[in-house]
Amino acid sequence: MAENKIDLNGRNAIVTGGAAGLGFAIADRLAGSGANVCIWDLNQDAIDEAVGKLTGNAAGVVCNVADAASVADAVAATKEKLGSIHITVNNAGISGPNMTSWEYPPEEWQKVIDVNLTGTFLVSSTVIPEMINADYGRIVNIASVAGKDGNPQAPAYSASKAGIIGLTKALGKELANTNVLVNCVTPAAVRTAIFDQMTQDHIDFMLSKIPMNRFGQPEEIAAMVAWLSSEECSFSTGGVFDLSGGRSTY
Repeated sequence: MAENKIDLNGRNAIVTGGAAGLGFAIADRLAGSGANVCIWDLNQDAIDEAVGKLTGNAAGVVCNVADAASVADAVAATKEKLGSIHITVNNAGISGPNMTSWEYPPEEWQKVIDVNLTGTFLVSSTVIPEMINADYGRIVNIASVAGKDGNPQAPAYSASKAGIIGLTKALGKELANTNVLVNCVTPAAVRTAIFDQMTQDHIDFMLSKIPMNRFGQPEEIAAMVAWLSSEECSFSTGGVFDLSGGRSTY
């Protein structure tokens, strides 16, 4: 797929969950557009391997986005490595098990909410003051079409992604008079390692809902994230951008 040129030269970016899958595709596209990228993930070996594949000035920090102290430490470490923080992509997420809501274990519900929704809140609320001080900020949250439509047998995932959409809109309004813009993307299913957490029946269900009759490619999502991270994105905030192969049209 040919890449349009997006200028992120001199910008410093965080990508959570950036060591693999969609997160790595995003980190790679940002780096290819000139950004200095810091990957946040849970495993140091995976981070080191991913950073070694990126072009330009790349770094990595171990972080558990569901833990406020870990996020604060990761922000401090990122500033030491890169300097100011201009771009943050909240990509870290888990799918949780596939079962009906009345069968869903409360502890599994809490894990999904903690990582997907609370993690997005903790990271955003910690980097926003840094962005305001830098007089430039772009936060891009990875939500899902499941947050708009609600996927059966994925109650925690659907609820967490709906929460991310609501948080994005709230932050966009709160920051509208600054140069910090907050948007989210709502992909349909993208085939990455997260599929390993899902049942085949659930994967088949997701594909059946996509008129293009295929899953998204990580690079397609990364292209939209790169634009939303750029100065060219100047009048969109609190926005929800669909990448769903025709599934979601509102």
